[in-house]
Formats: sequence, structure tokens, C-alpha cells
Amino acid sequence: MSISLLFGVHAHQPVGNFPAVIDDAHVRSYGMFLRVMERYPEFRFSVHFSGWLLDVLFERFPDDMARLAAMTRRGQVEWFGSGDCEPVLAAIPHRDRVTQITTLSDKIERRFGTRPAGAWLTERVWESSVVTALAETGIRYVAVDDYHFLCVGEDGAKLDSFYSTEEDGRRLDLFPISEAARYRLPFSPAAEAVAWLEDLARQGQRASIYFDDIEKFGIWPETYEWVFEKGWLTQFVEGVLASPLIRTETFADYHARENTRGIVYLPTTSYIEMNEWTLPAPRAAAYHALVEAEKAAGRFETHKPFLRGGIWRNFMSRYPEANWMHKRMLGASGRLAALPAAQRSAAMQEQLHRAQANDAYWHGLFGGLYLPHLRRAVWNNLLALEAGLARLMPPASCEQRDLDLDGRSETALRNSRLQAFVRDDGHAALVELSSLALAHNFGDTLGAYAEAYHAKIDQAQAAQAGKSGEGIASAHDRIAFLHAILPEDAAPDTRPRGIFLERLAAAEGALQPVDAYRAGEQPGSWIATGADWQLEKTYRLEDAALSVSFRAAGKALPALIETEFNLALPSCDGYGGRYVLADGSIPGGFGNPLELDGMRTLTLDDSELRGALQIEATRPVRLRARPHRTVSQSEAGFEKIMQAVCVTLTWAPAAGLDQRITLRVLPAT
Repeated sequence: MSISLLFGVHAHQPVGNFPAVIDDAHVRSYGMFLRVMERYPEFRFSVHFSGWLLDVLFERFPDDMARLAAMTRRGQVEWFGSGDCEPVLAAIPHRDRVTQITTLSDKIERRFGTRPAGAWLTERVWESSVVTALAETGIRYVAVDDYHFLCVGEDGAKLDSFYSTEEDGRRLDLFPISEAARYRLPFSPAAEAVAWLEDLARQGQRASIYFDDIEKFGIWPETYEWVFEKGWLTQFVEGVLASPLIRTETFADYHARENTRGIVYLPTTSYIEMNEWTLPAPRAAAYHALVEAEKAAGRFETHKPFLRGGIWRNFMSRYPEANWMHKRMLGASGRLAALPAAQRSAAMQEQLHRAQANDAYWHGLFGGLYLPHLRRAVWNNLLALEAGLARLMPPASCEQRDLDLDGRSETALRNSRLQAFVRDDGHAALVELSSLALAHNFGDTLGAYAEAYHAKIDQAQAAQAGKSGEGIASAHDRIAFLHAILPEDAAPDTRPRGIFLERLAAAEGALQPVDAYRAGEQPGSWIATGADWQLEKTYRLEDAALSVSFRAAGKALPALIETEFNLALPSCDGYGGRYVLADGSIPGGFGNPLELDGMRTLTLDDSELRGALQIEATRPVRLRARPHRTVSQSEAGFEKIMQAVCVTLTWAPAAGLDQRITLRVLPAT
């Protein structure tokens, strides 16, 4: 008896990723993979390319896209759809699921002459609420992890074909992706992988179901040499085709000739590694220890379905920055949907789709929340959309509500050029300061958080990587360092990152945080009080400038007032970012520390911004600026990433003399 190999690969690059990264990915993976597979028309397989990446590849690598089109026409390749800009479908409204899926299906049909019946689920995040949108858009089946099925008690020995589910009476079929296949291909030697498939055939298994990232074929560490230079892919394909026990099929052909194994209702989950990454660091460490204990005791495979961890949406509660971005996106989606159909443009829909790209909303071994350029791409598109919406449906210039559902109100201040959001959490700092003209959020930084993997820093600095046997290490097991990192570099923040966070010092005393502001009587005004002193700060928008006035009063004024702002700028510590003094001189870049006494004007100039931000003070201040960096892990290893310029301004208050600090957005010169 032969076994059907249902082999699928998923290709994706985040919206806003650097062109050089995409070019490298194509040269090392996508293009190489297609050229190998082109030589074997009998090897049938399925592909999913996210829509944004597909557009880029057609522009930059038309010959390889023509090669893929030819392979599609001859029946070798089946196309899977999904959301066009790779959203987690469960995290966006139903109306946007429908437009995202339809957009990519239309694109595939237009470019390749076929409309997908299957869909890839981003990060294999399953929630039953997505069924209706998938069915409504013509999708008949999706691929999810076999782990999803194990979690509801299905027999692992029977996960060799598709099952059916429904939601509100709409049917969707579900293929269980084999974890064993995901961990073997392409990491174990090709001959061993083929022999493993043949053993499954002898055991009577109907199909081996594989669908995973194409980046494992050339982009993951060590895989380019292994897969292409040493010939793993060629050896695997030829071994499969030569085996009398294995036949390759598309999911579509298999689905057309087989019957469902039966009804199943899956829980809300993703792949098992993701369920660990979603947990806060202490819980993630406890979960990881539990998993390791079960493995050591030989019980893990039996108990794995009951070791569930968290769910993808936990990232919104783990990271306030992701939650803020997500809730702002949902608000823009609602405003776009509220427009009369005649006023909604394709460009506005595309901006919303791009703002829903999943990568910037989460973080694990993968996931780009820690990558400023990916968050910036979300904000660029979100703010461009909001600028268009504001011209058609101007929002209130001042409103107060709990936008991100964290139990604390935000006050929104808006004019035609700027948007500022102040969180009423005792700090009364800005969580967002956005320029609509530049489509840029200067508050788009990320705090330093404890991550469970930080525990590896001490262990790995002294450890030498060791390997035994053949094959290569999965990125899940690999520890490497892109930068020299000490444990103290990963220390978490003790207060939120924001714009205009204050500290006060009494005479001869240390600076202490001001964290008990309460809203004043005037909109945009907040008041903090202490023993015989009061500090009032008031936000105002004036054209393309935000000004904050500080007024100290009382019998015992603080000796010093310090305000801190964390400013996100596109160049970070790259060549395009620099400080410019009032006389035009340049003391350094954003990645360098800077200290100035008696400062009244400083410009933060950024060539990537298409503008600049000028800091102005009515009274001289002492300025200290330094880069804010976080420590995170990716498939390439541990790295330090600059998230923002952290600027502090310090001055001695005087009765009757206000200090006004202005952040002025300047156009490019």
C-alpha cells in the first residue's frame, strides 16, 4: 500500500521588511526551491505566498514568478489562499477577514489562473470564529497542526487524512499537519526522511501531511548549505519519486477523492511552541519546566495534549504596545466600515490590510514586535488610512475613553496635523504622538520586558555549541549571539515607556517618579501634588507642534523637575539619524549618548522620516539623550535592538515661571 505525500510550503515576508532581506530570502530560498522543483514535474506540491510578498516578487523577480506560473499551469502546483497581508484572521473583524481572503484569492486567480480552495492559517492560529469567513469566500479546507486534534482527544494514529468541522452551519475541512514531518524536513538526512515515509506506508497510513515555512529551506541558519549546496532537496525529491511506496499529490486532488474521517471541533490554539511564547515570562518558564519534566519522565507524548499553555491573543495582554496598536487598528477598521461605500477606496482598504499584518503584533522565536521597522510599517499604513478618513469624517478634537480596554482612560487630542493620546494612569504621559503628514508615530517604542529565554544568556555565554550525528539543528534548539550581551542588558523596565514622564527631586534628594497625576479641570491638564507643592502639566496642539507647559506652585517647590520622552525615529542607530544643535553643528547620531547644559533647542534629524523633530524649551534645560535598546531572541540568535531615543530634560522650577517644552514636527528641507 502506498502513502500520499501532501507537501506544502508557506512563503511570507512582513509588510515593510527591508528590500535587501527579501532579495536575500529569494536568492537563498524561494528562487532556489522553485528551480529545483521545476526539474521534477511529477513531484506535486502546494504553495502559499502572502499577497504583499507576491507583489514584491513579481516586481523584483519576474522570471521566477513566470516559472511558478508555468508549474501551476502544468498541474504540479496547487495554490493556497489566506489573508492578503497575512493577518491572524481570528484577531480582525469578520468583514476584514472576508476582504483579506478575497483580495488574495483574486490576486492568485489573476496571476496564476486558478482560485484556491485551500487556505493557510497564519501561525496556524485556530479559532472557530474564522470558519464562516473562510467558507463564505470559497475556501473548502485548511491545514492546522495535528496538535490541535490531539487536544480534543483524537487518536494520533488516525491523523492521516482530513476531518470536517462547522460553524453556524458552514462546513470547513481540516488537514492535520504532522509535527513529526515538520521536525524531520529538512533537518534529518534525505534518505532517512524517505525511509520514514516508507515505514508509514507499510503501517497503512493514508497520507503524510506536511505544510511549513519555505524559509526552512535556505534561510534558517545552516539550511542553505544543507538543503541546496549539499543537495538535501534534490535527494529528497528523487528519493520520493523513486519509491514505490510514496506518491505525491496536491491537497486538492486528495480532498476530491477521499471522504472526511468525521466531525471534529478544535480548541482555540496554535502550534505548541507558540502556546509557550504567549505566556508571561514567569509562567512561560514554569510551563517550559513542566514540559521538560514530562519529557524526562517519558510521559510527554502522552500528556502533551493536556499541556496547553496560552493562546495567540495573549500577546495583547503581555505587551501593552501590541494591544494599543491592535485596538487602534480595530478603531480605524470600524471608521472605514462606517463610511458610505462610494467613499471607501481600494487604497484605503489596502492600508487597513497592511496595518493588520500579523508580524508586528507578537514575539516568540519569530514574530516582529521587537523589530521597529515592522511596527513602523503598521503605523505608517494605519496613520495614512486615518489621514484619509479624517478628510471625509473628521474625528473629535478632544475625547476621552478607554481605547485599549486596560481599565484606564486615554485622552485623545487631535488637529489636522497631529494626534496625541495621554493615558490617565498616574503618569499622564503620551502613549502616542503621531504626525498625519509623515504617517509616523513618535511614541512607537517598546519597553524592556522580562522574557523567559533571557535565562539562557548566562548559560549560553560560556557554552560551546556541540553537535553529534548527522543533520543540522533546528532554530528552536540553537543558541547564538549577534551582539555581546550581559545579563544586566536584559533588565526589565520598572515604569512604562512614554513621552513626558516626570521625576522630581527635593533639595539634596534623589529624583522620584511622579505617578499620581489626576486629571485637571481643563482638557489636556493633569495635576500632581505633594507636601506643600503642586505640579500641573498641560498638553496643547498648535499646528504641527505639541507643547507641554509645566507650572510648579507651593511653599516647598521641588529642587529639580525632570521629564523623559522616548522618541521612536526610523533610523534608530543607523546612519540617517543625527542630532543637530541650534548653530547647525552635529554632535552625534541617535545611537550615541549626548549631554548638553543650557539647551533651548535641539533638532532630531532623520533622513528616513522625510522630516525632523525639534525639541524647544522656553527656559534652559540640561539635556541627556541615550539609545534605548532591548534584548530579544530570533532564529538567528540574541540581539540588541534600538527602540527609541530616550531624552531627559532637567531644570530647577521657579514660582511664577512656567516651563514650556515643545515637540515640533518639521518638514524635510
